[in-house]
Amino acid sequence: MRIFLPTFFLVFFGYFAFSAGSSVKTDSLLTELKNELTKKKVYDGQKEARIKNLKDRLSATSKINYSSQYDICGKLYEEYKVYQFDSAYVYTQKLLTISNIIHDVPKQYESRIKLGFILLSSGMFKETFDCLNQINTHFLNDSSKLEYYGLKSRAYADLADYNNDTNYSPNDNALSLKYLDSAITLSKPNSFDMLYYLGDRQIRTGQNQHPSPYYIKLLAHYNLTAHQRAMIATGLSFFYSDIYQGDDRTKLLAIGAINDIRSSTKETLAIFKLGQQLYQDGNIKDAYIFIQQAMDDAQYYGARLRKIKIGAVLPMVAAQKIITTENEKNRFLLYFLSIAVIAILITLISFIVFIQLKRLKAKEKIIEEKNVQLEKINDRLTEDTHIKEEYIGYFFNVISGYILKLEKLKRNIERKLTIKKYDDILLSVNEINIKKERETLFYTFDHIFLKIFPNFITVFNSLLKKEDQIWPKDHEVLNTDLRIFALMRLGINDNETIANILEYSVNTIYVYKMRIKAKALVPSEQFDHKIMAIKAVDLPNKS
Repeated sequence: MRIFLPTFFLVFFGYFAFSAGSSVKTDSLLTELKNELTKKKVYDGQKEARIKNLKDRLSATSKINYSSQYDICGKLYEEYKVYQFDSAYVYTQKLLTISNIIHDVPKQYESRIKLGFILLSSGMFKETFDCLNQINTHFLNDSSKLEYYGLKSRAYADLADYNNDTNYSPNDNALSLKYLDSAITLSKPNSFDMLYYLGDRQIRTGQNQHPSPYYIKLLAHYNLTAHQRAMIATGLSFFYSDIYQGDDRTKLLAIGAINDIRSSTKETLAIFKLGQQLYQDGNIKDAYIFIQQAMDDAQYYGARLRKIKIGAVLPMVAAQKIITTENEKNRFLLYFLSIAVIAILITLISFIVFIQLKRLKAKEKIIEEKNVQLEKINDRLTEDTHIKEEYIGYFFNVISGYILKLEKLKRNIERKLTIKKYDDILLSVNEINIKKERETLFYTFDHIFLKIFPNFITVFNSLLKKEDQIWPKDHEVLNTDLRIFALMRLGINDNETIANILEYSVNTIYVYKMRIKAKALVPSEQFDHKIMAIKAVDLPNKS
């Protein structure tokens, strides 16, 4: 427990240190990785520019200056060794040729170590071991021995992983650990090589329950190149193998892949492992992108074994991507159809509502028209009531007057009959002037009518030409023509009734009417309507 706690804190402090400059959120790292993928040509262009510069220097170097040639070819090899197998192979052959020309055995073996590295990276195990087995370590200095043992350890580890059985893999792993221990022994204390190999040994011996403090130390405290950072981040991801550690593993592999892109490393493991992890997590879309990128890198480099491994996984991921895409299309189609159905329903409901509103407006218009009609009828009824009230009062007064006269006449006649003055009875009857009474009746009628319809004469004459207009004389209120139509305005349309009231023949009344209508400015059938439309102005106030 005392050992675990310091390691635990070291892991997390170191983790934050190596992720400096990158978001600790997985989604942010994946977004950054995709962004870096778009810059691949930029990084590759920078590498190609360095390579061109070295090639130009090599071309400018004297053909007999083998030392400079060897040095430049070595630098070209370093540029190509994780970038492109074919070109790296060309420059290892040049290194071997130069070392043979100058008969420098240590350089011959150093060149073979370089050749062994790219052969192993390409997946050519037999050729790798044939190449390495030709090297006599007694002729190597400590630096070359360290490189040799590290490479041989990796060769046996990769072979064990490739065989992956119970017959050969255990022996291959044992030999890998043997050469790895030799590399650790030759490493300088606290050097990159020592910490890297110590972390690698933890992976090979299965001591990955807790993150490697060696890798954490390298990431936290050492100034690493982009390629070295990619190697350590990828190596550290092997210590996060449990299901619940998938997010941490994804972050580390993403950091490894980002740095591989920045260093133009095509012989890379990080992006392939990342794709596998995302595939397990169900992120098929990103998994396909990264595994396809891993295949492109393997093909570009010429890593045969890597292409085989990726080729075994890529079809499954691609198939799943197609299924996922189809499912998304089906879901989109379902959503689209649902939205379409909803839109149709909304349109249908809107149409029905529109029709109902239209019908409602039509009904409201009818009701409004009916209300106007009712209002007109109401006004007419109010007007008629007012007229009737005026004329009923008038006729009550007239009839009362006539009753009093009749009563007075009756008593006078009865008295004279009693005293047998028959001649006086005739004189009393002759005192009644029917013409004068009729004139009084008309005079009273005319005044009451004009009281109710003060605009009658003006409106009536507006229906006639100026020369045909009928105006009462100075001593008249209404004349016969006006009185006929005044009676019509009161609702008395029967010619016989009008004739009896005015003491004319029916034919005379008819002639009067036709003569005036013939002179009217409006058609005959409209003239009566215009007369009936004349308003009584002194109606009671409406509430």
